Amino acid sequence: MTTSLFVLIIAAAVVILGGGVALLVARRSSGELPPPDVLDEITAESIKHPEHPEPQLPSEDEPFEEKLSDRERPDAPQGRLVRLRSRLARSNSSLGKGLLAILGRSTLDEAAWEEIEDTLLAADVGVGPTQALVESLRTRLRVEGVTDPQRAQEVLREELIAIVDPGRDRTLSSVGADGLPGVVLVVGVNGTGKTTTVGRLARVLVADDKSVVLGAADTFRAAAADQLQTWGDRVGVHTVRGPEAGDPASVGFEAVQHGIADGADVVLVDTAGRLHTKSGLMDELGKVKRVIEKKAPVTEVLLVIDATTGQNGLTQARVFGEVVDVTGIVLTKLDGTAKGGIVIAVQQELGVPVKFVGLGEGVDDLAPFDAVDFVDALLD
Repeated sequence: MTTSLFVLIIAAAVVILGGGVALLVARRSSGELPPPDVLDEITAESIKHPEHPEPQLPSEDEPFEEKLSDRERPDAPQGRLVRLRSRLARSNSSLGKGLLAILGRSTLDEAAWEEIEDTLLAADVGVGPTQALVESLRTRLRVEGVTDPQRAQEVLREELIAIVDPGRDRTLSSVGADGLPGVVLVVGVNGTGKTTTVGRLARVLVADDKSVVLGAADTFRAAAADQLQTWGDRVGVHTVRGPEAGDPASVGFEAVQHGIADGADVVLVDTAGRLHTKSGLMDELGKVKRVIEKKAPVTEVLLVIDATTGQNGLTQARVFGEVVDVTGIVLTKLDGTAKGGIVIAVQQELGVPVKFVGLGEGVDDLAPFDAVDFVDALLD
């Protein structure tokens, strides 16, 4: 009895359910949709389904483009200076500590002055600048009658600042004339970090609200163009590139042409690394510059020097300066050496200022060079 009743209930439920399904099919086949409240429930159900995640739309006061953008916001140049000064102090402390220790003695005899010379030479200051610095320092201490070690150290700071020369114009010449973009050509030997420097420099300019175009004129290193484009993509900068092993001068030309068409503020052109002893490659670099200037004048030629190469970097600077008229120096890997004197030496050798220094491996570890901050970091 009970079993029969249960079977009847099941059968009734199946009939009712089947009728509902049939009615729904009939409505759909005839073009009749379910009531609005049913549609709302179906829509909500489908959106919340795991296979249909709910879209994250921007708020009305926030542009849709900004929501979709994954561009990075580079550090402002001034913020970098604060961070990099401490790193510079740590990396070059042996030079500053050595000089301060000697001048902190109660008396300065000939042996002490020889130690000062040796310390400066070991730090890659160079023979000429070392002799000039020691002579000026000795004269001032003698004329002023300085006997207090603390005052002697203050005089050392003043003389170091003078020889690094804070009066030099270290601004990046990135403004073109007559509405043309500024054109910055980046050169140097293999392995100095030119492509990385171009990418970091793009970040400096973007942080300063400049529009930038990158030119991947290093067409001989397979990964150079890809590497540069990755740098550009991260901050929303367009990269002009050519075929592998193509003519680097044509890439530079097209990059400047693109920059003019887009109304860009600055065009940064990366060039292939080349040994300064290879005259053919150096001639090619001169050609790159000449071809670019058919579209717009090159406003800045930055020579990238690896600070760890020491005096060899001075030879590179001299040869590159003869070919492309270098206007500024970028010293990379300054955190990997205690020989901070290369800053003084390269300026004296080439007669052009150090404009940027690179310390560390971070994407924003490139900062404008400041003479006073540099000396204070050495003597920190």
